[in-house]
Amino acid sequence: MCIRLIIICLALNTLSNCGAQSASGPTGKNDHYTFAEPTRDGTGKYYLGREIARVMGHLAAGWLERPERETEENVTTAINNMQLEPDAVVADIGAGSGYYTFRIAERVPEGKVFAVDIQPEMLAIIREKMQQQRVENIELIQGKETDPNLAENSVDMVFMVDVYHELSHPKEMMQKIVTALKPNGRFILLEYRMEDPEVPIKRLHKMSLAQAEKEMQEVGLKLQKNVTNLPWQHFMIFVRE
Repeated sequence: MCIRLIIICLALNTLSNCGAQSASGPTGKNDHYTFAEPTRDGTGKYYLGREIARVMGHLAAGWLERPERETEENVTTAINNMQLEPDAVVADIGAGSGYYTFRIAERVPEGKVFAVDIQPEMLAIIREKMQQQRVENIELIQGKETDPNLAENSVDMVFMVDVYHELSHPKEMMQKIVTALKPNGRFILLEYRMEDPEVPIKRLHKMSLAQAEKEMQEVGLKLQKNVTNLPWQHFMIFVRE
């Protein structure tokens, strides 16, 4: 049983929390999470019935920067959907290699983009690009699994692109994000559409609109609008209830 628990904890990258999980066992309950045998692409950790997917590591940064991404995902339209003001303060959670970060930084010349990631290797990639391109309105933030390390009431918009389904502690992270939003702030969630079997992405790396709404309700967010003009993704805008 101990060996089995260690394997599950390694898959979750949360060895520091193994003691808390062992109290109920890998198939028991722990607050709002439950645990079971991991599926092929999953961690074995469940939140509101959804198995959390394994994290994409920094070695996959090249996939994030693939030339065909604009065509496949219509990134320009996604950013247009955000309707950003030039002085907006925006947080890119799970910024990765900065694919969205730099494009949004161009849209907010009088504002700022916080590029948040828990992987220092990803932040190093963004830092190098900032130096090469002489971009000054991006600020790098080393996040944690439970906290993006954003100040309260500090951002106009927080967004995640195909990241949320991999968060190891989605409720705790979202609670911190809600506190970081200004009173009229927005949380924008892009996720590959679970409802569309034609989207060529593994199942655990997709989310349904219904599941997203259910999870956001847990932290006091309601769906304001789901924009449906992207080829593969939901574009969901959430605000405080």
